[in-house]
Amino acid sequence: RPMDGSRVKTVQATAMPAPVIPAPSKVTATMAAPVLPKPDVVKPSDSIPVVVQAAPVTVPTIPPMPTQVVADKIAVPTLTTPVVPNVVAVTPTPVVVSEVVGSTLPATPAAPGEKRPGLIFFHGGSRRQMLLGWNYRSYYHNAYAFNQYMAARGYVVLSVNYRSGIGYGLDFREALNYGASGASEYHDVVGAGLFLRAQPDVDSSRIGLWGGSYGGYLTAMGLARASDMFAAGVDVHGVHDWNNAIRNFMPNYNQERRPEVARLAFQSSPMAFIDGWRSPVLLIHGDDDRNVPFSESVELVEQLRARRVHVEQLVFPDEVHGFLLNRSWIRAYTAAATFLDRHLGPRRAPSQGR
Repeated sequence: RPMDGSRVKTVQATAMPAPVIPAPSKVTATMAAPVLPKPDVVKPSDSIPVVVQAAPVTVPTIPPMPTQVVADKIAVPTLTTPVVPNVVAVTPTPVVVSEVVGSTLPATPAAPGEKRPGLIFFHGGSRRQMLLGWNYRSYYHNAYAFNQYMAARGYVVLSVNYRSGIGYGLDFREALNYGASGASEYHDVVGAGLFLRAQPDVDSSRIGLWGGSYGGYLTAMGLARASDMFAAGVDVHGVHDWNNAIRNFMPNYNQERRPEVARLAFQSSPMAFIDGWRSPVLLIHGDDDRNVPFSESVELVEQLRARRVHVEQLVFPDEVHGFLLNRSWIRAYTAAATFLDRHLGPRRAPSQGR
């Protein structure tokens, strides 16, 4: 009965027959998976306790790319130009660093005996996976293009599928003590650094890190805890104190009511190791980020400046976590390439594709 006291007239609905939906026609599709080279197994020395999983993990063969790449040269999409112009793309090589899977993009040919800078990329998520080619997600499609660009500039690029990512089984995805419960992925950061150090064409004094979101978190962890190994880094909207980021997916989280959880979360964060941070860093962040609070970058900048660490910052007003505007991606990657060239080198222009 309505609030004004009037009566409501009841109308009987007439049943309507359900429409007949024709059966879909049978479509058969086939896809040829590319033949991947056999991974190189790299076993760190027994004296170096890195990339050691608490529980045994068997890493299966790297899954095939979703599409087959048949061309020798890949024209980089216009989305990333002019930051990533058309360059002669290199084919990624899968590698296994202990129990962590990754792929390398070799640098363009060097003169005999020449050492190249190394660059390690960490995806976000952490429930993500980088492929041996263009990614099905636009965020990592752009990241792959940038990695190709840096390889064309002379960097040896290592893209790491670290523990707690997807595609390698439940034990790998649900790794022990990952993230805010222990930061076990940091072992994979160090393992990747040791891998590049061991490559004959890499200058061990010029190894940098970069990544976005969770990858920004791991970049910051590497710079804070191993500045003697990593010479510089680009941290794109990364997490720096888990106690702040946890509230994004647990709105009722109160660290004062859960002191042990809060203590472990902080100890799993870059801010806990800020006093050991010496390497220069570029921080990139949109100030309307709904995934990682913009304050994460603001607080880190203040702490690094107080310790006289070289820090540069690129802020996008009104931008969110996954940048909405093409020009934001252009500016971010331009700034990243310029920063890495300045601190790691080299500075020559990439070779152009046909």
